Parts: sequence; structure tokens; C-alpha cells
Amino acid sequence: MIPVKTESAWRGISDCRHCGIREMVLFADLNEHDFAHIHAPIDDLEYPHGASLYAEGNQAQGIFTLRSGMVKLVRNTLDGRPRIVRVLRPGDVIGLEVLSNTHYDNDAIALSPITVCRIPLEVVQKLAASSPRLLAQLMHKWQHTLKDADDWLADMNFGSARQRVANLVLKMRSSSNHEISVLFSREDMGAMLDLKLETVSREIGRWEREGVIEPMDKQRRIYRVHQPERLLGL
Repeated sequence: MIPVKTESAWRGISDCRHCGIREMVLFADLNEHDFAHIHAPIDDLEYPHGASLYAEGNQAQGIFTLRSGMVKLVRNTLDGRPRIVRVLRPGDVIGLEVLSNTHYDNDAIALSPITVCRIPLEVVQKLAASSPRLLAQLMHKWQHTLKDADDWLADMNFGSARQRVANLVLKMRSSSNHEISVLFSREDMGAMLDLKLETVSREIGRWEREGVIEPMDKQRRIYRVHQPERLLGL
């Protein structure tokens, strides 16, 4: 894990009114009156692959909206093994649990270079109290988070190794192009699926040899899914 100080990650103050993906993130439904309540700065940050946004148990300072890249949420098991409990993609909110808790529940670590907006907790609390639109958006995000967590648990922790890998390939397909699936390191995949690195590599290699998926880059992180029905049919 590569810790990154805020000073080195800071790029500037976000212009939420003119955000290019505003319709995807937390402030989608805000109007000019709502923005008038924002007094604390909302930081526009960049982190490299492997950087930590926060650690489990850290005092809550705010929440993050993910603009680009992927973030993994990691929690250690009782025997000390790290388990990836979710992968977040653009439009997702990171650290939403701090709305009902004073500390973060997981480690949040960049799976790729990422850009995020960091929203101070006081801004979210003030807007939630004054804007029914933001409150509704928060509740929607909260419900989506709970459902997504349940889906990850159901899809990634049960079944054979081949079923788990197949489910991950399907779940990581791009929302804009279902033929493309963006994965990450075999080690991270193993931590998510509770499988050994060698097992994950073997199953991915089998899908490649059978022509079900095709690597699109040298790192074998981006795949074209040729036969999704084979993955669904397990």
C-alpha cells in the first residue's frame, strides 16, 4: 500500500457546477440554491495505483466521489488475511458509511490511477439538512451500496473457483460496452474471491484458451468477452 499525503495528491478545488460527470455523482440533482450552502472546499484529487485514500478505523473526515479509475475496499479477517469486499467504479461514493459512523469501515485503496472529489463531512451534513434533493440522492446511493455489497457477497464467495472467476469477469464488464471487462492483478482477484493466486491464473488461462475471453493488453487486465453465455451458464 502506498500512502499519499493530501498535499501531494491535491490538484485543485472542484467546480461541481460544471463537472463533466456530475450526472453520475452525488451532486447530480443540486441547483444553484444548494450550491450556495457549500462553504468548505471540495478538493479535486489524483492518486496513483496502490495509494491509500484512508484506512479502516480512521476518523471520518469526509466522503469521496470516484470520477475515474477503480478503488478496492479491503477488510482484514480475524486471522489477519486481507479480503476485498467491493470494487468501486466511476460514479460510486467512497466512505458513505461515515454518515452514520465516526470512522471508516474499510481500507480504501486505488486499484488504478484515480481521480476523486473529496467532500468534507460538514458539507454533506449541511446539504443533507437543507436540500431534500441531496438527501434523496444520499439515500439512493446508500441503498445502492447495500445492494451492491450483497451482490458481491453472493457472487464472489460461493461456488467453485471457476464459477467465482466467471462471475468476476461478468461483473467487471464496462457499463458502456459489455464486451469489455476490466480486471486487476491476480493477487487482488484472489483476495476478493478467497482463492489462491495460482488458482485465479489457472482459471483465467483456461477461459483464454477456450476462446471465451481475449486479452486486449500486455498486462492481461483488459479482456474482450466473446462468449458471455459460457460464463453465465456455469
